[in-house]
Amino acid sequence: MRHFRFGLILLSIITLMNACSSEKRSPMEANNPTAAEILGNPEYRAISYGGYRATSRDTQPTLEQLKEDMQLLSAIGVKIIRTYNVQLAQAPNILAVIRELKEEDPTFEMYVMLGAWIDCKNAWTDQPVDHNVESEKNAAEIDRAVALAKKYPDIVKVIAVGNEAMVKWAATYYVQPGVILKWVNHLQQLKQAGELPGDLWITSSDNFASWGGGDGEYHVRDLEELIKSVDYISLHTYPMHDTHYNPQFWKARPQEQGKDKKAMIDAAMLRSQQYAISQFDSVASYVKSLGVDKPLHIGETGWASSANELYGDEGSRATDEYKQHLYHQHMRTWTDKNNISCFFFEAFDEPWKDANNPGGSENHFGLIGLKGQAKRALWDKVDAGVFDGLTRDGQPITKSFDGDEAKLLETVLPPPIAEKVTN
Repeated sequence: MRHFRFGLILLSIITLMNACSSEKRSPMEANNPTAAEILGNPEYRAISYGGYRATSRDTQPTLEQLKEDMQLLSAIGVKIIRTYNVQLAQAPNILAVIRELKEEDPTFEMYVMLGAWIDCKNAWTDQPVDHNVESEKNAAEIDRAVALAKKYPDIVKVIAVGNEAMVKWAATYYVQPGVILKWVNHLQQLKQAGELPGDLWITSSDNFASWGGGDGEYHVRDLEELIKSVDYISLHTYPMHDTHYNPQFWKARPQEQGKDKKAMIDAAMLRSQQYAISQFDSVASYVKSLGVDKPLHIGETGWASSANELYGDEGSRATDEYKQHLYHQHMRTWTDKNNISCFFFEAFDEPWKDANNPGGSENHFGLIGLKGQAKRALWDKVDAGVFDGLTRDGQPITKSFDGDEAKLLETVLPPPIAEKVTN
């Protein structure tokens, strides 16, 4: 009987110690969701991020600038960002800044989908590229990503091996799926060996066609094995680009001719949403055809607010802030409803993307401009006061066009009228 009582006392002590230990856990440790809990959860808004303000990445954003940006993104509900490489200082500095913000405020949440850039042999050189052989620099890039995932396990929730690294129109650097498969398997083995967190998710982020949703030339054995090896599929879809390259969905229907400009644009943007959904579904169908059941999320989609080339007023007339606003709204609505993470491209304008052409579309995908202007997609956030007290490079966040939608609509054009519609 005394042994029984002693056992009860010991059990009570252990229970009390565990409770005290739990109470002593810092909020930062207690609030540490996994990738499986973050991805597909509408409470964890996702976005692609680059903090470059200059026309060259030689000018790296400062720690203070990165801190400002993380606070701005947090203010609009973003809790997971996507980065693209660990060759430069930006990604490790972002992780250091997020940790600092978490230490200052244990309720602060920001997680990272960490990109490791992958190239083929002789990419970005004056030598002939070899798409069947990978760059000798890839191994070091993977090692850097591993080191950061180990150092910041509470922040790095995903490692993405390559960005649009398999799609064949990336002619300057694409690799065969076997290269991506090799590194994905390597990272999965590190997880199994306990050298990386077991709940870290591994993927590659690529164009929908590269994941089997397009032309049959991508349907190779290594892609099948890759789909089986990743923890989830991260696919890209860009209806904006296809307003030029595949404009059938984009052009206004003949019966719309003469309608109100705004109504024509609204109809075109709904068709754009459906176009993106069709590309997502095409990947889902291919994955299912392989007998694989994996989550699918959108690693990139976006809409430029300005362009002086293929997508501008002299081209497909796709790019302006009003259309960007509608696309952002439509995609967020659909992905939230279907528990799909959508890393909208992108948070801020980055002028290095097309440094020789300041008016190029690549420089204008941000939801916030270089001078702190919240574009139409975020006007409601300004009205709600979420940016109060926050600045970017010392400038408060204000609404573009002074918040005047009529003034904005004066600058937009409806899509061209299709001569013939076959579907």
